[in-house]
Amino acid sequence: MYKHFFKPLLDRIGALLLLFLFIPVFSAVVIAIYLKMGRPLFFTQKRPGYQGNIFTIYKFRTMSDERDDNGELLSDELRLKRVGKVIRALSLDELPQLLNVLRGEMSFIGPRPLLVEYLPLYNSEQKRRHDVLPGITGWAQVNGRNAISWEEKFRYDIEYVDSLSFWNDLNIIFLTLKKVLIKEGISQEGSATMEKFLGNPTQKNRL
Repeated sequence: MYKHFFKPLLDRIGALLLLFLFIPVFSAVVIAIYLKMGRPLFFTQKRPGYQGNIFTIYKFRTMSDERDDNGELLSDELRLKRVGKVIRALSLDELPQLLNVLRGEMSFIGPRPLLVEYLPLYNSEQKRRHDVLPGITGWAQVNGRNAISWEEKFRYDIEYVDSLSFWNDLNIIFLTLKKVLIKEGISQEGSATMEKFLGNPTQKNRL
């Protein structure tokens, strides 16, 4: 009952209220991005959601479009400027995903939506992360976010799927607020973001 009725209902009500509440914050972030990096203001990308269905995720842009002499984009670490670091540290880049929640494509709590290119790399257990709506935050995020390994991240995702409940979601919300305040687990050591998932060891051995 909670998963299929109350959770989606609470998500949509919460997203609508927060969109109105955060109008001043939205405005401030938009102005900061425009002044420091210009357009576009938003980062959009196709991501797999519930049952692997593809949707467009919305985030505030945090990286510049700087390129090297050959026209290739610079590394994420070099393109992540001061304003982008502040936006990420405060998790403000995630705010536009309230639109995804309002549209029923995401939930406040759930496994983070990853890249479409990862879909064929999952084993049967890892695929179960798509048995629920993806979330703005989740069990893996409050247990390390980008600072943990892919194996740990997937283990936490499946733990969430198997123990989904209102009280677990409420606990994750409080833990997320704590993580944001202490700015913990923003990135992997030596990287501006999480390194790419290249598949499971057994899969790589067969290639």
